Amino acid sequence: MNEDTAAREVAREQEFVDGVYRQLVRSAASAQALAQEGHSRGRLGHEGGLVERDAMVFQAARRLATLDAAHEGLVFGRLDMRREIDRAPRYIGRIGLRDDDRDVLLIDWRAPAAAVFYQATHAEPRGVIRRRILRSIGERVLGVEDDLLDTEAGTDLPIIGEGALMAQLTRARDRSMHSIVATIQAEQDKAIRAPAKGVVTIAGGPGTGKTVVALHRAAFLLYADRRRYETGGVLVVGPSGVFMRYIERVLPSLGETAVALRSLGEVVDGVRAIRRDDPAVAEVKGSGRMAEVLRRTARQAVPGAPTEFRYFYRDDVLHLGPRELSAIRRQLLAQTLRNRSTTRVASALTEALWRQVRGDRARERTREDFVDTLRGDDAFLEFAREWWPVLDAAAVLGWLRDPELLDRVSDGVLDDESVRLVAKSWGDDLSVDDVPLLDELRYLLGDPPLTGEVELDFDQDPLSTVDAAMQEVTTASERDFAGSRSWHPPTNRVEDDPYAHVLVDEAQDLTPMQWRMVGRRGRTATWTIVGDPAQSSWPVPSESASARAEALRDKEIHSFHLSKNYRNSAEIYDYAAAYADRVGLDADLPEAVRSTGVAPEERVVTDLEQGVRDALASVSQVVEGTVGIVAPVARQAEVRAWLGSWPEHEEDRAGGSDARVAVLTGLDTKGLEFDAIVVVEPAEIEAESPTGRATLYVVLTRATQRMVTVRRG
Repeated sequence: MNEDTAAREVAREQEFVDGVYRQLVRSAASAQALAQEGHSRGRLGHEGGLVERDAMVFQAARRLATLDAAHEGLVFGRLDMRREIDRAPRYIGRIGLRDDDRDVLLIDWRAPAAAVFYQATHAEPRGVIRRRILRSIGERVLGVEDDLLDTEAGTDLPIIGEGALMAQLTRARDRSMHSIVATIQAEQDKAIRAPAKGVVTIAGGPGTGKTVVALHRAAFLLYADRRRYETGGVLVVGPSGVFMRYIERVLPSLGETAVALRSLGEVVDGVRAIRRDDPAVAEVKGSGRMAEVLRRTARQAVPGAPTEFRYFYRDDVLHLGPRELSAIRRQLLAQTLRNRSTTRVASALTEALWRQVRGDRARERTREDFVDTLRGDDAFLEFAREWWPVLDAAAVLGWLRDPELLDRVSDGVLDDESVRLVAKSWGDDLSVDDVPLLDELRYLLGDPPLTGEVELDFDQDPLSTVDAAMQEVTTASERDFAGSRSWHPPTNRVEDDPYAHVLVDEAQDLTPMQWRMVGRRGRTATWTIVGDPAQSSWPVPSESASARAEALRDKEIHSFHLSKNYRNSAEIYDYAAAYADRVGLDADLPEAVRSTGVAPEERVVTDLEQGVRDALASVSQVVEGTVGIVAPVARQAEVRAWLGSWPEHEEDRAGGSDARVAVLTGLDTKGLEFDAIVVVEPAEIEAESPTGRATLYVVLTRATQRMVTVRRG
């Protein structure tokens, strides 16, 4: 095909694309007009006008957000069908658009009419003669790539380019994942469009596109049943903040913004943890055994709380000592969750005191008089507040800093070494592995009752008036916690956590406690679960599998397997696969779809610093995109210092910079990809943890074009 023909085809597509963007502007103007009309309805002076205003403004704002998000690469596909199916070409885009006559101008990629764009193949063209990909920047069409699918159609349609998929795979990477909406393959499309029920699992080896397919599935679900998923919410959970920043642009680029993206350290509202515990500590904190430790902790007496109460009533000296108070505590905990018991504390204490009343003068008065007396007694109310305050989960987790208490609640559950590891692990801030423990305590403690839930009818329950006074005190106590360093005010109550859909990426790494945490958010949800067991960093797969099964609660499971590696060159993946075989990993080995002719390079050096700098210089000269420097945890500061003067080095690993070079740990690379990778002391990465071989395997599968390993000889 000569250059003139290609230029004419690009010009024709540009003409159509220009018309689509003009329609986009008109659609945005219509949405703006709808918003203005909505605001005018709000000035009508009656409730109906306010309701109409809110509905119209909301719909307009959502439409404007969709139109704005879809602006980049709006039109990306075209289908030329057999005439008996469709005489006019079908154009596929990030959103659907109609012209002024309400005729379809652009088909949303998620619509049923667009499915054939992804599902048609040479073996089964499904009425498609030519499939075309439009390569664009903004509103400008740069080129087209065609696939002739039906060679028996006798068409004279020009066929341009060498295939869209290969063009996409060889492009330079940047620091963000991009949508694959234009190049979704047939096996990926099946997972994306799977029925919206139960659990969809997406498995496959490295580079098969599991993550991006799952994100496109989330966008598809929002399109197919927007009311359900936008109202209930979609939660996307990933392994780290680095990973979440990498994927954060995918869904907005598909026109979807009503999704919560959370790393495992951010799943609990109001909490953000970045620090990771050492692998040995993480193994203890992640184990399901911690659930029993925390259950016991939540039932302990409040450290520093009063241990007795004396009260003089008429001729009687009433006394509640440690044994009596312990019995009352057990009684309250047997009835409901701890914080829910705040409306029953005064009743329980008062009842225990009333049973001790013996004197004649006291018995002359009624029980109601006794209740009234206590209700007005500041000393009694102060004791009740201090003995049974509203508890914050972060404060209760802090109790475990006391070695004696930790020993007591761990007896028979954790061995001595595990207790020692946990005891020395506490920092000034929460670790990622602490967050599930905090969440477990939130549910063990429960929410305090709302003030309106307190019964105030004296005739129905004479003790409830004391509890009403207690509720005022405990509410004030809750406010007091807000001023402490450990308090993170939740944006919702624990019973409000569940979502309509939960997407878990790198699921093979979740600990049993993390599965319990995520499972609470998906009790009534549909799920998408993405993972590869060979890449697991959790050392006890059977325990994690049991926790996962408990989180899913017998939901119907639909499994999909991706078999093609679109990330790595065949040379790089063959190297990684050989390593997996050599160390005994039961790896899922997908087929790499392209080759570069360049094998990974192993360098043995005497000066490790110079060796790393030389390796970085060599790969930077031959790739245009990102470069990852992967080093053992213990060498992170050292390697960063070596590269501190490197002009394209990312200094702040927690920040959002678009710098070309990043220094990462092996675990940080989960789910990421780079044009080139420099692996520093791979044997040390392997030796870092019991699952170090799986971590190194992950590292060896991150590069698309070049990989160099560097070790000191």
